[in-house]
Formats: sequence, C-alpha cells, structure tokens
Amino acid sequence: MAFPATRLRRLRRTGALRSMVRETRLTPENFVYPLFVCPGKGVRKEVRSMPGVFNLSVDESVKEAQEAHSLGVPALILFGLPEKKDEVATGAWDENGIVQRAARAIKAEVPEMVVIGDVCLCEYMSHGHCGVVKPSSPRPLGAAVASPPIAGTEYEIVNDATLELLARTSVSLARAGIDIIAPSDMMDGRIAAIRKALDEARFENTPILSYAAKFASAFYGPFREAADSAPQFGDRRSYQMDGANIREAMREIALDIEEGADMVMVKPAMPYLDVIAAARERFDVPVAGYQVSGEYAMIEAAARNNWIDRDRVIMESLTSIRRAGASIILTYYAKEAARLLA
Repeated sequence: MAFPATRLRRLRRTGALRSMVRETRLTPENFVYPLFVCPGKGVRKEVRSMPGVFNLSVDESVKEAQEAHSLGVPALILFGLPEKKDEVATGAWDENGIVQRAARAIKAEVPEMVVIGDVCLCEYMSHGHCGVVKPSSPRPLGAAVASPPIAGTEYEIVNDATLELLARTSVSLARAGIDIIAPSDMMDGRIAAIRKALDEARFENTPILSYAAKFASAFYGPFREAADSAPQFGDRRSYQMDGANIREAMREIALDIEEGADMVMVKPAMPYLDVIAAARERFDVPVAGYQVSGEYAMIEAAARNNWIDRDRVIMESLTSIRRAGASIILTYYAKEAARLLA
C-alpha cells in the first residue's frame, strides 16, 4: 500500500498538535544556574566576554538565587573568586571562603534551592592550574626551585597531593551547607578520595556530581575571564580529556561511578552531544551536560549582530542537550529559558 508523502506533516499543522506529539520535553526543572561569587558588597560586574553574566558579591548572589527560584529553576552551582590566591588553594577549603559564605547566605534565604559546589582549585591557585604544581625538569643539585615553575620550564601536576586538597575543600563546602559536591579537576582517583572524606566527616548523604568527561576545550575561554582562572603557564591538556576520545570518556565515567559518583557530567555539551548520548545509553545514573561559556558567548555574539533569532537558538540548543540524554543542564540561560517556557 502506497502512503502519501505528506503523511508526517499532519501532526505539524498547529502549535497544539506539535506540542501534543513532542518527544523531548524541556522544563525549568532541568536547569542548573551557574553563579560567579566575588568579594565585596553590592558588586555586580558584567563579564566582558559573556554579556548578561556577572561577577556577584554574596548579597547579589542571594538575589540571583531568589529570582531563579521564583522562575522554577531548582538548582545553582557556585564558582568562587577569592580575595587572594596561593600555591595550596587556601581559599577553596577555608571555612570562611567566598563560596562557603555564599552557600550559607543562599541557604538561609532560599532553603529550597539546591546549591552545588564546584570543586576545583584553579580559581584559588596563584598559577591557575587545577592541582598542585612541581617542576619536573632536571636541575643542578642545590639549585633553587621555582614554585610555581616559571613560563617555559617543565612542570607536573601532582595528582595525590591535589586529592588531599580536593577532599578538604569538599568537606568544607558540605559543612557550609552545599547540597551536592561537583569535582571538576580531572585528577585520577578524586571521586574515591572525596567520597571517603565526606563519609568520614559524616556527610554520607551528600551526593557527588562528577565532571566525569571534561574535555580540554577551546570553549572555556570566557569562563576563565569570569573566574579569573586562566593558567599562568602551559595548559590543561595533560589532565583534561582529548576531545577526540569517546571510548576514553566512557572509561572515565565508569571509573567515577565505581568510585562513588552519584551523577556524571559531560562538558562542554553541544560539541559533545554524542558523548552525552553514549553515556545515557550505557550508564544508569543521572547525566548532566554543561552548556559552557563559549557556547553562550557565540550565541550572544551572533544575536547582537542580528544573525540569529536569539530566543529560538537558546531553546533549540538546550533542547538538543536534553534530547541527547541529559536530564540536568547547566546553563547561563537558566533564568531566560525558564521565562521562555512559562
């Protein structure tokens, strides 16, 4: 029996029909809203490369949390800009650190909001790397050691010493009221170390959202401006993933789940939708996708030149991440998308 070529169009005729048969549903409950918290009071400093995104003081962060909650966004993730940096990331695990203060303030005013704490050391290290750094090039006996190494010298990110700081940071954040710990450093064994530290500190019920497949991406540039976290020498390709490797991503995810991760994340999202889809197919845990700063900046730049329909592209991009299999989407568009969905 021959079917007319137009048979699939019958259910596309009206908005009501299209909505009724829509396969992928996007709601504000899918969103996590990233915030960059900085020292001071009444600070709302726009990030040059991310129009509409701000460095916010603690009081302004509370206002953002209240607004996001009123729009139906259930969660936010905090990144900190400390008062000072050093070579052991003291600001990350200080009980009165910037993220710790913000978490307490937000939970006091919006207790229903799920607050996620990004756990990485790059924003707090004087050199901008995600772990402890030591020189690895040979040097004459008795020669002074540059710490951190100066540009042009060989260096190594020390894995196990970094794990100790990540675990200390995680416990400090949990004490401050953070609901979910989200390590993004890509050190080996970090999930096991953090899980052990949380359990020993009696935070057995604090879940871990692992940046399990975090790729060494060029899409992070605007974030590094926002968080003041660009490496002062070298790059992060020795510990973040090679963007060509999907099988390795599956191994990373499997190892993190085995070590105790409750949820996993793929970052960036849109350039790695195939990785999100593969993770959703293979693993029976919640999967998150991070629509990163470079994705946001490109949409904003094109929209400001009137090259695209901004609202439609926002929603289409987020729907693609959801369709690929992410039930959690970290996006700087969380508030705007929630309004568009209302």
